[in-house]
Amino acid sequence: MRVLIAGLGTMGRSHALAHHTHPGTIIVGLVNRSKVELPAELASYPLFENFEEALAQTSPDLVVIATYTDTHADYAVAAMEACAHVFVEKPLAGTVADAERVVSAARRLNRKLGVGYILRHHPSWQRLIAEARNLGGPYVFRLNLNQQSAGPTWEAHNALMQTTSPLVDCGVHYVDVMCQITDARPLRVHGMGLRLSDEIASDMYNYGQFQVIFEDGSVGWYEAGWGPMMSETAFFVKDVVSPNGAVSITDADKGASDDVDGHTRVGGLLLHRPGDDQMIDLPDEPGHQALCDTEQGWIVEAIISDSDLTRHMNDAVQSLRICLAADESIRTGQTISLGDSA
Repeated sequence: MRVLIAGLGTMGRSHALAHHTHPGTIIVGLVNRSKVELPAELASYPLFENFEEALAQTSPDLVVIATYTDTHADYAVAAMEACAHVFVEKPLAGTVADAERVVSAARRLNRKLGVGYILRHHPSWQRLIAEARNLGGPYVFRLNLNQQSAGPTWEAHNALMQTTSPLVDCGVHYVDVMCQITDARPLRVHGMGLRLSDEIASDMYNYGQFQVIFEDGSVGWYEAGWGPMMSETAFFVKDVVSPNGAVSITDADKGASDDVDGHTRVGGLLLHRPGDDQMIDLPDEPGHQALCDTEQGWIVEAIISDSDLTRHMNDAVQSLRICLAADESIRTGQTISLGDSA
């Protein structure tokens, strides 16, 4: 299977390394708009600056898109129209309309479309979701991921914030977890945010939080912030409460908040029922690269086996819709009703 990878930041490099070692794929090209230093394993592959040129010259079977959010929809549709299947990093697009345009193209052209929800491929997060569902709803979701970033990491966050807030960029992961647990339709969203640095664009905020209410009565809170001013106290909260108890990630010592491996690590779960607490140890968790290997193996297998990804695509649009509603709420000061569109 011929693979083209567009975007060579943290995620793009990891996806490229996954295909470098995958026995069933061959990398036919890498795309990055600026010069970039690559690990030795990737240095010999053809490198392009222009996506359209790379697409035309390499004729890939699968295109992996890990560029900035504002290019996701156009690149994905172009790749599918060039007869390629697509794996695109989250968020799927910058607007709900663009996300729906990508999904529509996948259906119309009979292409597989995978979205980079890496937690779906993590056995410990799968266990957390299963334990929460076993408790039964309605649920209270308390989730956050604040990152105290400085130097190159802050520069990378600044670049991301040219198009996408931390609330949307990170939030789609954890809203997807909420939606997998409750299965209920989201009804309305209220958000608030603040620009905490003059280094970022005047119309962007680097700290945000929102509340979402679901049709089954479940309520969710999510918080995300980037920057050198962010606190590392309680930067990683993952807590699900139900009438029958709670399940929580208990590993408090997760390292620095900008440690990419720490964002997915669980370590252990505390399963609480009234009068009974159970610790669930989760040793030998996969690291970031191993998860990317699994994720790319999944999309390759989905193509080979002609898997039905309808639910996956719909879920990706729904989690994005909730986070973009939170962004709209922050910018307008209004609670956003999702109504029948969710």
